[in-house]
Amino acid sequence: MGEACCVGEPNAEYLLRIADFGLRILPASRRRPGRASERVPPIRNPQSTLRNSYRMNFPDRLPIPDEVLKIAQKLESAGYETWCVGGAIRDNLLGLDNHDFDLTTAAPPEEVRKLFQRTVPVGIEHGTVAVLDRHNRAHEVTTFRRDLKTDGRHAVVEFGVSLMDDLARRDFTINAIAYHPGRHEWRDPFKGVEDLERRLIRSVGDANWRFQEDYLRILRALRFSARFEFRIHARTLEAAKANVQGLAQLSAERVRDEWFKGIATAQRVSKLVALWVDVGAARIWLPEIREAGDPKGLPVGRGRREKGQLDKLPRDPVLITAFLAGDPASLLIRLKSSNKDIERGRAIGQWRDKYPDPKHVPEVRRWLSAVGEHADDLIALLPALDTSRLPTPATDRESFRVSRLPAVVAAIRAAQDPLTLQDLAVNGNDLIAAGVRPGPDVGEVLQRLLAEVLEDPQRNTKEYLLSRV
Repeated sequence: MGEACCVGEPNAEYLLRIADFGLRILPASRRRPGRASERVPPIRNPQSTLRNSYRMNFPDRLPIPDEVLKIAQKLESAGYETWCVGGAIRDNLLGLDNHDFDLTTAAPPEEVRKLFQRTVPVGIEHGTVAVLDRHNRAHEVTTFRRDLKTDGRHAVVEFGVSLMDDLARRDFTINAIAYHPGRHEWRDPFKGVEDLERRLIRSVGDANWRFQEDYLRILRALRFSARFEFRIHARTLEAAKANVQGLAQLSAERVRDEWFKGIATAQRVSKLVALWVDVGAARIWLPEIREAGDPKGLPVGRGRREKGQLDKLPRDPVLITAFLAGDPASLLIRLKSSNKDIERGRAIGQWRDKYPDPKHVPEVRRWLSAVGEHADDLIALLPALDTSRLPTPATDRESFRVSRLPAVVAAIRAAQDPLTLQDLAVNGNDLIAAGVRPGPDVGEVLQRLLAEVLEDPQRNTKEYLLSRV
């Protein structure tokens, strides 16, 4: 077994450091006996590879990649204490595959750059230097640091501190575990492994301080809770709600990245959405996903059955965001998404209630022609839609089955039926040569010819189309 720090009775230095960060330490006489060895529920997550065990132990060794090990060894040889930290430690303890180990070191950033020939100062003001290995992969190396001051978005940090100081500034206990790749020792001063066992998201030290240092940590707590199906500690959740207005200070790009990452990693997207609504984050950044006065945050204009089907959608952040939002384009603009993503959202909002009847193939062709490149997005939404609310032909309600649409679309595509002006057997020059006046008349005639071809693709011959001119 690897050596674990602070497993038994903490020493005086440890107690002093913990007290500095707002934790109340009970004297030994008042501590509940047997707490460290009590049986806790197993970590279970049927949709992931989390280990199902009653007690989580530190493994003797972690599978540190050779390139990361070489960087650590070089720093240690130069006299700088170096540890592995970050999400890879947490994920490996959970039995999840993650080899993206970050390093934290006593070496100042300028020394890291001197020791390695190929580096990138990815966040040098905060002590982070990326070291490139022989395969051109970047490995982040960050100097031990602690925050001197912060405005909730940016921090001024101090270097030259200890590993303990560095772990104490981290967001949650499950992310404040360190492993020494050379000595195979562990440091877990904030009992992160116990919180992994208990399936718990808990702030390091005072939760209010942690969130006020960087309000994005509120959204990270929601993401980790949805990803691992962990509950959020009561005081951490309370602090998240109390500080939620601070999210308004964050840049749209950081919020968007956290929202999109949450969608991509959540076990159930519906839980992620519920957390954002419950904490109040949706009210600030995603107001389009909730109806006014609706505490459950049901999407605008969408039924309860649809919300329950949310987890059936592909993990496409733009698709899911557009599905949830009453006005997808406005939401994506607020999040400063790309123009392409905004247009995807706009098309979904425009067409998601206007599906064709699959029984009428010409109608499907006209629909494909109108929605263009966004047809696949609209088809992808079908498993989550409450199709009973879709408008149906008044004379044929019983036979309207929009679920058949994907098969009909696939058949149309396989037949390579013409769907656009570019697919027509004639062009504007042909029409002008046939006597159509140059200008708007050409476009109008082409649109009329396309309508005829969408009704019957066999009409798409030059001879027939010119005869119709």
